[in-house]
Amino acid sequence: MRVLAVDTATSWQSVALLDDTTVLARRDQEAAGSHGALLLPAIEAVLAGAGLGLAQLDGLACSIGPGSFTGLRVGTATLLGLRAATDLPLVLVPTLEAMAWNLQGNESPLCPVLTSRKGEVYWAVFRWRNGATLERIVPDQVGPPQACAHSLTGATMMFGEGWISMEADIRAALSPTVTVITASPDRSKASAVSVGLAGIERLRRGEIAGEEVAPVYVQRAEAEVKYEQSGGLSPVARRQARVALKTTARAALQRPGAGKSHE
Repeated sequence: MRVLAVDTATSWQSVALLDDTTVLARRDQEAAGSHGALLLPAIEAVLAGAGLGLAQLDGLACSIGPGSFTGLRVGTATLLGLRAATDLPLVLVPTLEAMAWNLQGNESPLCPVLTSRKGEVYWAVFRWRNGATLERIVPDQVGPPQACAHSLTGATMMFGEGWISMEADIRAALSPTVTVITASPDRSKASAVSVGLAGIERLRRGEIAGEEVAPVYVQRAEAEVKYEQSGGLSPVARRQARVALKTTARAALQRPGAGKSHE
């Protein structure tokens, strides 16, 4: 089964052409802010490198998020355009799930981590059963590094750009019962090969994308972010705290001698 796979969820753009588990051609490059200009040329180069045209493929696979808003929109829009032009079936692969395919068959629980906006991270936890079936343990999450640490139990293999940038913060919040195993750096980047491998399984199961396709952002509600930033206070409690501060400040100004300098 020949599949063109694309991953634009991070600044590291990846395009690959697979025939079942064989990689016929691939192109990986840094594309921060330039997915729109680089993706189609990369697809053309991969097809030319394999000596194939779109008409000779069996399907398309696209990383659907979470990740970079702009990158995800470029990736999905491009493959939707190719689907419209060729009528090839399109499958959508969650980015963190695709990253778990970087470590196919690994016996430890796997925690891929990506950086998010606002200094937070995306993460999930997976496990390979019998070296062949990928099982989710923790669904896609977004939050501070400490929340990622608190979701882990036992020995866990950590990897991804979010782990590389936030390792110190995550380690500082880990329970003493958690042991971290760090994957090799070459397994840390999002990969279209992994998207393709996961996508081929989805194609065989008939999990084809419908007409409505939208990236998965996994952003927390703004109210939740504000609640956390307030230290866990409700809106009423925050209002009461503001009133109390103003009352205290007013009373201090009204005390005799307030505002006068003392020699």
